[in-house]
Amino acid sequence: MQAAKTKQRSRPKSREAGSTRAALRRDWDLYLMLLVPFCLLVLFKYVPIGGLIMAFQDYDIFGGFLESPMVGMKNFQELFAAREFLSVLWNTLCISWYKILFFFPVPILVALMLNEIKCGWYKRTVQTIIYMPHFLSWVVVAGLTFDMLSSTGAVNRLLALFGVKPLNFLMDASKFQPIVVLSAIWKEAGYSAIVYLAAISAIDPSLYEAAVMDGAGKLKQMLYITLPGIVPTIVMMLLLRIGTVMDGNVEQIMAMYNPTVYETGDVIGTFIYRMGLGNMRYSFAAAAGLFNSVVSFTQVFFSNMASKKLVHRSLW
Repeated sequence: MQAAKTKQRSRPKSREAGSTRAALRRDWDLYLMLLVPFCLLVLFKYVPIGGLIMAFQDYDIFGGFLESPMVGMKNFQELFAAREFLSVLWNTLCISWYKILFFFPVPILVALMLNEIKCGWYKRTVQTIIYMPHFLSWVVVAGLTFDMLSSTGAVNRLLALFGVKPLNFLMDASKFQPIVVLSAIWKEAGYSAIVYLAAISAIDPSLYEAAVMDGAGKLKQMLYITLPGIVPTIVMMLLLRIGTVMDGNVEQIMAMYNPTVYETGDVIGTFIYRMGLGNMRYSFAAAAGLFNSVVSFTQVFFSNMASKKLVHRSLW
């Protein structure tokens, strides 16, 4: 009896192992292609985690990790006591939450409007035009922004037609954050709408047919069918966006800011760059980076819990 039970228990495992081997033999080329991005993920995302030990050391570039003395929480104490740290943290949160408030709904609206266009060639033309800015680098976008907002740029020329004196957009700290948010919307809103268009295409067409038979117009179809149908996608994208709140899109800001707008434009990423590479304070920069990562993870964790309780949608 015991031998029979053992044999029965081993059958599912052997079947599972056999199916796995069969899948590997059948799709070996696909798994081989997957190996490259997997190795890149491990190399650039997981291996550098070991470097976080610098945050607890007085790191010496010549001594390396092994010979650098441990200093415990000293770097974090210096970080929290730094005069500009609170300002940098506030700027990061402001820019990121402004993007969530003003930028996040735009791709949803774009996807809803594109979904209502029935003329095929016109829809494809509009999609191509609004997708194109995504493929420009932030350096190019920053150059275009500087040209448009300079004292002799298109914006000031347009204002001059209405008798308004030229405004110094690029040197005014109070205008830097709106410029960052608006340029991000112009560059990424169209491309970000692809995810929502894909979610809309997965909605059952019979729901729209039933709504038309019940007399529902386009607006009611959008409110009661389309939007509820893409709620899981919206929640997922919002949670992913919250996970990047402490990022602030460093590439964009580094391409656009200057010392005159540090007051509102300096974020944690640029602060780490200046402290780590500019001032060669590697341990201090590592402590700031670790703090950044911990806060980002905490935000995603609690946002996921809140989403699970409120709308019953979550990442895990």
